[in-house]
Amino acid sequence: MIDLSKRKSNEKKYGAWEELSNGHRRYFCEVKGHHGWKAHYVKEVDASERTLRFYQEIYNEHGELVEVHEKYPVDKGHSKVKED
Repeated sequence: MIDLSKRKSNEKKYGAWEELSNGHRRYFCEVKGHHGWKAHYVKEVDASERTLRFYQEIYNEHGELVEVHEKYPVDKGHSKVKED
């Protein structure tokens, strides 16, 4: 059963989302950082809006993904994707 209040809250907080083929959703938003870098905050939820995964993608000034920081369900710290 979908938790409509959570869905509405996620839609408002993230502003953008995509429906995944398995009934899950991926919410995301972009935050501009220093020196032209940006971060994408990504939250993946199941069909009931329960959080499955939350992570940050860090992009350099050229728009290249350089780092991923998985925070939930286990904080795995920062993982380099590309050396800058």
